Amino acid sequence: MAERVHLRNLAKEASGADVLCPGGMPPDRQVRPTMRARLDRLEPAPAALFDRPGETLAHTAAYERLAGPLGLLDGSPPNRVRYLFTDPRARAVFPDWDRVADQQVALLKSESSSSDLHLAHLVDELTITAGAPFAERMAAVPAAPRRTSAERVVHPEAGELRLTFEILDAEGQHLVVHLPADDASAAALDRITARRPGALRPVREGTR
Repeated sequence: MAERVHLRNLAKEASGADVLCPGGMPPDRQVRPTMRARLDRLEPAPAALFDRPGETLAHTAAYERLAGPLGLLDGSPPNRVRYLFTDPRARAVFPDWDRVADQQVALLKSESSSSDLHLAHLVDELTITAGAPFAERMAAVPAAPRRTSAERVVHPEAGELRLTFEILDAEGQHLVVHLPADDASAAALDRITARRPGALRPVREGTR
């Protein structure tokens, strides 16, 4: 894969196009003490902090128990966007994969700019490795990402879960917090996170 991206960049250089190489302002990967404290306070909710390209910077223990068995924490560092478009498990994990993919690309676009070569490098990589499912979404008219919604996740230990999520901006990073959307998902999350029954109450869409 790295060789294919390198060859693509050489072709761009030969044609006079911009070469996607490291440069510009790098993504902020530092986890500030206040954010660590916020994550601690969010237990037992699954929550994680991401940078602009979708790399996982920090997370709660509950998020690790939820996302680890799905493969979302694989890689060094793990990257949610790369997982979604290149990991063969992703479509089984997210039954509404197309909707989740639309959301992730919308979020990626909302945090990118023409001068952000770090994001551009990821885009160039996924255009090659993921192909049309990613490239066509990137070429489409930008849509605003949803800051709060619900998604279905299939967990190997708990089965299908319905989880609400909320995205909170954090100065070049974003914090994603998940809560159960129904009683069955709340009970399943309690089992996954080894918490007492009722530790997480369901949040139903339209009730907040």
